[in-house]
Amino acid sequence: MIWPAEGIREAVCPVLADFSVEILPELDSTNTELMRRARGGRLEPILLVAERQTAGRGRLGRDWHSSTGDSLTFSLGLLLSPPDWSGLSLAVGASVAESLHPDVRLKWPNDLWLGGAGGDRKLGGILIETASIGEQRYAVIGIGINIAPRAAAGLSTPPACLRELDAALDAPRALLRIVPALVQTVAAFGLYGFAPFQARFNARDVLHGRLVSVSDGKGGLLQGTAFGAGEDGALLVHTALGMKQITSSEVSVRPQPTAGKAA
Repeated sequence: MIWPAEGIREAVCPVLADFSVEILPELDSTNTELMRRARGGRLEPILLVAERQTAGRGRLGRDWHSSTGDSLTFSLGLLLSPPDWSGLSLAVGASVAESLHPDVRLKWPNDLWLGGAGGDRKLGGILIETASIGEQRYAVIGIGINIAPRAAAGLSTPPACLRELDAALDAPRALLRIVPALVQTVAAFGLYGFAPFQARFNARDVLHGRLVSVSDGKGGLLQGTAFGAGEDGALLVHTALGMKQITSSEVSVRPQPTAGKAA
């Protein structure tokens, strides 16, 4: 594959002057690699792309399998000091969805989804990690997106892919669409937090108005109707006990099946 590394660097450098782009044929995980580098004192802003990941990770430690050409896997690393870290994954999701296609939707807190006759299906995911180095904090924003159809073995719902939206779209083209706007989004988040992105996230929120089940992974279960994200990025769920704000990154939120849709 031919990657538009120079085009991306030129587009981003007005925002991050010392920004670099690195493309590797294979890596365990782009997030893991940038976290290793940060802990070793390498804190420069960088986009790291792996054509294939052998140990990719998703939220809550889930595996993210990727192969050359079938997936786009990359991480953006940079120093960041926002007024409040809450909602960063939501702002990132809004930026990525807007860059890709009007039909790409968002599932709180960090999934890209695609709807259709077959129901809602996962298109990609976002994993954000940080490393504290002295008084500085280095953010690693990892994104994985399905480009081509992938096997659905072991999954309750077959995953979606970008080729369903644009048959000519490949990983390099998708990367070029995403990264310049993403860097601008993260820079704005660093100044203002999530509030300016609230409406943009809610405009693509696939859960809004739907019954959801919220699990904390420890046996606790909460059910209610989702009402979008608040100014701090918390998921608002109206329950029998009133409106609840879901903020923990350790919860799982699943929409309940409705007519013509699958969870």
